[in-house]
Amino acid sequence: MAKEKMYTVPDGSPQRSKKAPSAAGPVRSLIASNKKARHDYAIEDVLEAGLVLSGTEVKALRAGRASLVDGFCSIDGGEAWLEGAHISEYAHGTWTNHAPRRKRKLLLHREEIERLEQKTREKGFTIIPLQMYFLDGRAKVEIAVARGKKEYDKRHTLREQQDNREAHRAIRSREIR
Repeated sequence: MAKEKMYTVPDGSPQRSKKAPSAAGPVRSLIASNKKARHDYAIEDVLEAGLVLSGTEVKALRAGRASLVDGFCSIDGGEAWLEGAHISEYAHGTWTNHAPRRKRKLLLHREEIERLEQKTREKGFTIIPLQMYFLDGRAKVEIAVARGKKEYDKRHTLREQQDNREAHRAIRSREIR
C-alpha cells in the first residue's frame, strides 16, 4: 500500500492527500494562439472571457484542434459573441458533432460588455481573440480591443524588432570576448 504524504494547508491544519495542492496557482494550458493579431493590430485593452461550448467542441479543444486566425468578436443585443473561430469537428463524434465555424457566446460581465460596445463604436476599433486556453478545466478566450495598423506601422514595428535583435547580438558578442 502506498504511503500518503502529509502537508499543511494555509490555516495550519495537517491534511492527507495523494498529491499536495499546487503552490503555483491555477493551471493554464494553451489551445490556440492568434500570433498574427499582434502584428496586424495595436492592442489597447485585454480581457478574459468564458466560452459557451457543446460537448464535442470541448473534446476537440482538448485535442488541440482550434484556430483563431479569422476570428473576431461582436456584440449583439447586450451579449458578446465569438465569430469566425474554427474548432474542428471531433474525430470520434457522431451526428451530434458541432459546426466548425458557428457563433459562440462569450461569458462576460454586463459592465465589460457595455465598455466593449462603447469602445467599438469609435472608428477603427475592433474586438479580436488573442488566445484560447483551459484555465482549471474551463475554456477561456483572451480578447482584446484593438486598432488596425497601417502597412507602414507594421514595417516600422518589424524594423524596431530587427534593430533590437542586432543590438542584443552585439552586446552578447562583446560580453563573450
